[in-house]
Amino acid sequence: MKAEIISIGDELLIGQTVNTNAAYIGEHLTDAQVTVAKVTVIGDEEDIILDAFAMAMKNYDLVIVTGGLGPTHDDITRAAVCIFFQCGLVRNEDVLSDVQARFKKLNRPLSRINEEQSLVPEAAIAIRNTMGTAPGFWIERDGKIMAVMPGVPYEMKAMMTSFVLPRLTVLNSSAAHYTAKSTLLTTGIPESTLFEKLGSLDEILQGAKLAFLPNPEGVKMRITVCAATKEIAESRLDEIEQKIRAAAGRFIYGKNEDDLAEVVGRMLKERGLKLATAESCTGGNIAGRITNISGASEYFERGIISYSNAAKVELLNVDINTITKFGAVSEEAAKQMAVGIRLNSGADIGLGITGILGPTGATPDKPIGLVYIGISDANSVKAVKLQFGDDRVLNKKRATQAALALIRRMLLGISFDV
Repeated sequence: MKAEIISIGDELLIGQTVNTNAAYIGEHLTDAQVTVAKVTVIGDEEDIILDAFAMAMKNYDLVIVTGGLGPTHDDITRAAVCIFFQCGLVRNEDVLSDVQARFKKLNRPLSRINEEQSLVPEAAIAIRNTMGTAPGFWIERDGKIMAVMPGVPYEMKAMMTSFVLPRLTVLNSSAAHYTAKSTLLTTGIPESTLFEKLGSLDEILQGAKLAFLPNPEGVKMRITVCAATKEIAESRLDEIEQKIRAAAGRFIYGKNEDDLAEVVGRMLKERGLKLATAESCTGGNIAGRITNISGASEYFERGIISYSNAAKVELLNVDINTITKFGAVSEEAAKQMAVGIRLNSGADIGLGITGILGPTGATPDKPIGLVYIGISDANSVKAVKLQFGDDRVLNKKRATQAALALIRRMLLGISFDV
């Protein structure tokens, strides 16, 4: 089964909104053994929408449409569906009940315009909206399928999960091939270095596909295997994963949707250890990432934002002479920050981070992007020096990821060097 994704909305064309819907739908269609052949983005114009529908339904088995199903004047997708399939609108009592219940729960009066959202194209099966008011539509015609959903991401995702994907899984169960994929997540290693470490990709992949996907926090490696059966595909996928791990395992912290903060938290919990952080340049981002995970109180003792020199001295017992001699952004200061937060908190591990994220504050010997991370336990204190780029926000994100990676390496006894 081949598919086209059509995203409707002027806000997508002018860059006001990022088209995350297409990425989500594409990934989950692939998991459902549907090949995404094309993604189209169009504006809120009836003629353009109808032309896109005609081309997509002619060329592909499945058309997924998002956007333009709200209650306002610029939401014209429902009308375009009626014109394309030459049908009228009929009231769907289940959808009306959903809308009424939602407004009652919100303690808001139900307006006529919202009540009209229960009108569904006659040719369609309604996809009920558990997260909003506009229903989606599922239409089968001449062996082709069109699924239409709202553009609001959480509404679309709920419909994909509860209705669209289960139906596609059943319809596509007799596919002649099976596609298995996974994504290995790395951090602390450049894409080019990672590529070199893997050696001969032909030998590793043997016909499978491997994509390198760099981002500010690391490099993702997406592996895709096609085979005659699920069992064969998953077996080959596992074999390729093991070969890649053998070559670059110390940089691989997880796979698919894993979060490094969650991985580190799980390791701390399993070892019965407590962590405390002292942050300067990252301004609490590390503590924020850690405490985004439910249950973090079991292993995270405290976090301090010691942004000023005075805070480093008063809260962490950093020696003022160290700052005077080496500077607040130095290996010596990072180590003392790590030791200070560990001793003051009683945690098992202390982490200190200091740096120059830019665009100001640099000196000839301390450029923008320079970061030192110190880490301390009862037996040792170490520090690493890192050099990032010129973008302040990206540097913050990269430094946060690097700090979490450093904790992981310490817990696993892995060298801090690339």
